[in-house]
This record gives sequence, structure tokens and C-alpha cells, in this order.
Amino acid sequence: MAENNEKKQHFILVHGACHGAWCWYKLKPLLEAAGHRVTVLDMAASGIDQRPLEEVRTLSEYSKPLLETMDGVIGGGEKVILVGHSLGGLSLALAMETHPDKVAAAVFLTAYVPDTVNSPSFVFDMHSEVNHIEDFLDMEFCSNGSTTQPFTSMLYGPKFLSSYLYHLSPIQDLELAKTLARPSPVLHESLSKAKNFSEEKFGKVTKVYVICKEDKILEKQFQEWMIQNSGIQNVMEIEGADHMPMFSKPQQLCQCLLHTAKKYV
Repeated sequence: MAENNEKKQHFILVHGACHGAWCWYKLKPLLEAAGHRVTVLDMAASGIDQRPLEEVRTLSEYSKPLLETMDGVIGGGEKVILVGHSLGGLSLALAMETHPDKVAAAVFLTAYVPDTVNSPSFVFDMHSEVNHIEDFLDMEFCSNGSTTQPFTSMLYGPKFLSSYLYHLSPIQDLELAKTLARPSPVLHESLSKAKNFSEEKFGKVTKVYVICKEDKILEKQFQEWMIQNSGIQNVMEIEGADHMPMFSKPQQLCQCLLHTAKKYV
């Protein structure tokens, strides 16, 4: 339990592609047991959010639940700690750009991190060049929309989840993901046309990166490249964590976030 003289923080947890607020079911009670407030969100057309995928074509549309939540943060004396997993790192960046004064720290959990020099799609471009996944197994890419407004969605299949995301996670959590995973928009095209994140807003927020050493999606070397490219100084590592540390190493992840709440806020 948190000591009485330790300031309580408000964590906002943002999931990655094809997932939802449900993926934080282990971490949320751990942080709350330490005395902190925790908000878990479904991004647009994710989890139990009812918006149709056809309405989610840009990062802003996808991140609307987070941006609306940030609008509701009082500001001034109240700041939040944002935690973004995987694709959620881009949603964090957008929230940092729009509400920099409301964010005490942003934690990128084996997540994509943009910079202020290149297009927001740059990290995706670089990842595609070094991605070592040789067999996409049953991962699905689908063309959606109309001929004049096409867009692409993706869905992790059961075999892909087992082989690349959940290979060190409990089988019960893998089965949960097989049941609850939903298609996610591929945002690369819209991000390639979006303006850069700014040094004055996104750039000034304290950033923390949590490396997951056994991640097969964002391999450790690429995580380290993003850290260097974005200039993040605050870095922690979790041994034995796959791409889903909230399942494979929830206690260790919780300790990283408690450390962040104490040190960087």
C-alpha cells in the first residue's frame, strides 16, 4: 500500500491495436491497491466502444476517447500519468500535443514513439524496414470503405497472437485475447499526411520508456532505436516480458509505474 505521505496519482491506460480496456484487468487493481486512481479506456471502435470501424480513419478519430478524457482533466494542479502500449504510444503523443500542461509524465510501454523532426508515420516506416516477422500466419488485412475513401484494417489471428504477442503470457490471457480482439484501423496513410508533433508541446512533456526484452513485435533493438531517436532519457526494462507485459509480467510493470509516479511527478 502507498504511504500516507505519498502523493496519489491518476493513471490513464491506453491499449494497443486490436485490444481494449480489458487488457489492463491485472494492472488496474495493482495500481489501485497502491492508492492511485486508474482510468482505462477503449479507443474508438475498440473493446466495447460502439463506433463503427468505418468512422475511424485518423489518429484523432481513433484517439477521441482519450482526448475527451483529457478535456475533462481540470488542469492547473491536476496532472495525469499517461501509459500507452504499442500503437497506444501514438495516441499518447496526440494527447501530449493537445494537452501538454495536463500530463505529468507519459510512459511508452514497448510502444511506438514519434519524434518532432519527422512525420508521425516515420516510426512505422522504420519498423517495416527492420521487422523480422517472416510469417504473418493468420493475421488479416482487409480493405474497407468506398472506392473514393478506402482504408485498411488489421486483425491479429489466434496463431499470430500465440506466436508473436502472447508467447510468454498465461494461456488464459491468450484465450481472452482470442475472444475479445477486434479489427483495428491501419493509420499509416493518414499519419503520413499529418503534421509533425511539436517540440514546444509534445517535446516538453516528461517521457519514460519501458523496454520489454522478449518482445517479438517491437524487438528490443528497435525499442532502443526509438528511445534514441526521440531523445527519451528515462528508461526501464522488464526481463522476460513479451509484447503483452500487462499479462506476462504485471507485478514488474506495476513497479515500473509506481517508480514513475514517485520519481518523475
